[in-house]
Amino acid sequence: MNSLHFSKIKITLKYQFILVFISILFCNQLHLIAQNKDFIVVLDAGHGGKDPGKVGTSNMKEKDIALKIVLQVGELLEKTPGIKVIYTRKTDVFVELKERGSIANKADADLFVSVHCNAHNTQAHGTETWVLGTHANKQNFEVAKAENAVILLEDNYKMNYKGFDPHSPESVIGLTLMQEEYLDQSIQLASILQTQITSQINRENRGVKQAGFVVLHQTYMPSVLIETGFITNSSEGELLNSSSGQKKYAGAIYDGIINYHKQLELNTVGLNTNTAQKSQNQSSDKTIEKIAEVSSNEIYENIEFKVQIAAGNTKVDTKPYNFKGLENVERVKVNGTYKYYIGKTSNYNEVEEIQKLAKSKGYKSAFIVAFENGNKVPIEQVLKKS
Repeated sequence: MNSLHFSKIKITLKYQFILVFISILFCNQLHLIAQNKDFIVVLDAGHGGKDPGKVGTSNMKEKDIALKIVLQVGELLEKTPGIKVIYTRKTDVFVELKERGSIANKADADLFVSVHCNAHNTQAHGTETWVLGTHANKQNFEVAKAENAVILLEDNYKMNYKGFDPHSPESVIGLTLMQEEYLDQSIQLASILQTQITSQINRENRGVKQAGFVVLHQTYMPSVLIETGFITNSSEGELLNSSSGQKKYAGAIYDGIINYHKQLELNTVGLNTNTAQKSQNQSSDKTIEKIAEVSSNEIYENIEFKVQIAAGNTKVDTKPYNFKGLENVERVKVNGTYKYYIGKTSNYNEVEEIQKLAKSKGYKSAFIVAFENGNKVPIEQVLKKS
């Protein structure tokens, strides 16, 4: 082999090495991007354009106050790493209720927060936060009716909302509760926001309530509607209409969203993926695989197989939203550590499918464990017996 030919081989190998290195680097970057998905918050300033919303003293308009507060909340959130903000409107324009929900759904948002102001013919005051639900009483229906009436200003509203009549209690009751699976999270967010606003700005806490708001009905994520305060109340209206007051409301709403986000992180990031136990189990993976090839379809008497997906010191509610949609998660406390399992079967083939499901949801280190009469036993021992 001459030196020229040898040099060509070296150059070829060099370029191949570079290409492999770039490919690995690129894949790692994609993996990091996938792991570090932004927490998307959609901020919705109520009303706008030809729809002024409620009108208070000194001709102050709900649409203007809501927009100013939302823009300040967004500015604070945009400075927070890991959070992406999307607005349903940033100017004084009219946006249909259906479109507001569509914006959030298309963005695959994690939260939808709609900001409004309240009004009454008395000096009523205070903050209340709403989540979707059929009205519990006439008063709740009247609140929902006032907010839903905006659809009458929309073109083709009968087609868009399939004949929905905001003045009809039957229509509100008939709203399909598409948000049902997010209701717990919506209530959790609403409670946090109520606490922040009422404590920071010293407002009366009018509570977390449920009613049939169309704008919340259109979304597929945890969603709330904040009635910040009453623009018809002399002192509260003045506060809402002032730049200092709007800044306070924005800061409190921002803190509420951040606190909610932190709670979610504690629920998920606070759990580890069993790395120590994973390495312990990896040593016998090949043995298990070989045995399982023969006995995977066998039913094991007095044996219960489960898939462990996480463990940690954090006690997490076993709702599906805390475990990437996985249902029927079981939490067991062992020596001060909480372990989280899914599945419960005597068929090894079935538990393998459950493990595949867990891994497809992101629990890459999920592993199978076995229990005999309630006591944990080595899985190899169980499979060898067969």
